[in-house]
Amino acid sequence: MRPNVAIIGAGFGGLCMAIQLEKAGIRSYTVFEKGVDVGGTWRDNTYPGAGCDIPSHLYSFSFERYSSWTRRYPGQPEILRYLEGCADKYGLRSRIRLNTMVVAAAFDESLGRWRVRTTAGDELFDVVVSAVGQLNRPHLPNIPGMSSFNGAAFHSARWNHSVDLAGRRVAVIGNGSSAAQLIPKVAEVAGHLDVFQRTPNWVIPKPDAVFGPRARMAFRHVPFLQRAYREWVYRYAENTLYPALAGGWSTDLLRKRALGHLREQVPDPLLRAKLTPGYPVGCRRVVIDSGFYPALTRPNVDVVTDGITRIVPGGVETTAGLREADVIVYATGFDTSDFLAPMQVTGRGGRQLAEEWKGGAEAYLGIAVPHFPNLFLLYGPNTNLGHNSIVFMIECQVRYIMGCLPYLASRGPMEVRPEAMATWRRSLDRAMEGMVWQAGCTSWYKNAAGRLTNNWPGTTTTYRRITRAPRPEAFHFARRTAATGPVTGNR
Repeated sequence: MRPNVAIIGAGFGGLCMAIQLEKAGIRSYTVFEKGVDVGGTWRDNTYPGAGCDIPSHLYSFSFERYSSWTRRYPGQPEILRYLEGCADKYGLRSRIRLNTMVVAAAFDESLGRWRVRTTAGDELFDVVVSAVGQLNRPHLPNIPGMSSFNGAAFHSARWNHSVDLAGRRVAVIGNGSSAAQLIPKVAEVAGHLDVFQRTPNWVIPKPDAVFGPRARMAFRHVPFLQRAYREWVYRYAENTLYPALAGGWSTDLLRKRALGHLREQVPDPLLRAKLTPGYPVGCRRVVIDSGFYPALTRPNVDVVTDGITRIVPGGVETTAGLREADVIVYATGFDTSDFLAPMQVTGRGGRQLAEEWKGGAEAYLGIAVPHFPNLFLLYGPNTNLGHNSIVFMIECQVRYIMGCLPYLASRGPMEVRPEAMATWRRSLDRAMEGMVWQAGCTSWYKNAAGRLTNNWPGTTTTYRRITRAPRPEAFHFARRTAATGPVTGNR
């Protein structure tokens, strides 16, 4: 029996899952993509300066190494081309349904299958793999009067390219990674730019570089060189950046590097004081960018730390008065802790995933959830990273799911045991105790209740080891009377 698999999303996770199914000769799958093409977050985020702060040779599939990266840190167009090329090379296009949103998925216990409802209708699948990611739903702040603004206003992930910013008064609300990338580009053309900052971020320089024709030729014709470079980048992140998040030897090193970068690029002591964080480095996502600080020192740029009280037709009103604006850009990140929302996911016994997760999303290994048989998650709860490439984690998860599929034919739908989930939860909580994310700052790593639902507290080598192969004893299985017959019992 070859399972019929529904994959939700055609970003890095969905494409990786589809490629591995193709490699295994399993072509009974469908990829549902709500957008107009593949690419996920790299299709959606087209703001000026959009790019990645993970080196290109690591921010790509290990099985599909790309030798023609033009920069050490890739820009959005190049990453998108890479993903489009993967879809073409592995022949995935015919199995991807674009402009098709999954609205709901419900497990039919009489059939032992999932009934997936999309904007095009209902279909039955043996397995559902969610690859919607954590950065796909733009977050808009709850500021009074937002709808009253007379000018153009949009989120950075929904950039309005028809709006000409040249000579205009622009307000950017937010100062995280996306803001740090777009602000230098906007500052170059805007008549005046106000950057509204609630909390300063730690910023370290991005050692970007161009890979010229010779370097690309070397990567192309000397495969060992590319493998060695990728391994060096990976080991540096694992052995130097991770310890800083875990209170290890490099914590002070990273802090000194960030403060030195601030001193070098911001000579004004008053501005420097505004930009100096008051929490441990790494508690919030560290911004990696070399153009952010210089943009903030431009004469046409103001960093505004006064609290925003409301949006008015003419601009942004703060506790210190009105800041006039023609355009407002909300660089306020994403709704990251709801995960599969707004899909309605129903498991055994009518259990609603949203209700199960009302205290905070959680999944065994970040992949499986009790009471939801044959539902697997990519880039699920507690699998985000603060130091390395999420593509590495996705490959680990896909390999694990591929290891689960053979059990389905012989033993029926598989569901992680609540005891295994409880043990996993306890181990996560213990590991989180030593991480800098618990230092008291607010960040998108946490849900509204303050629970760390997004980040993985260990090394990526540890995650690779524990997801190398599924442990059957962590699951129970529902045997069927026939290939599509009813469930007869749990084992």
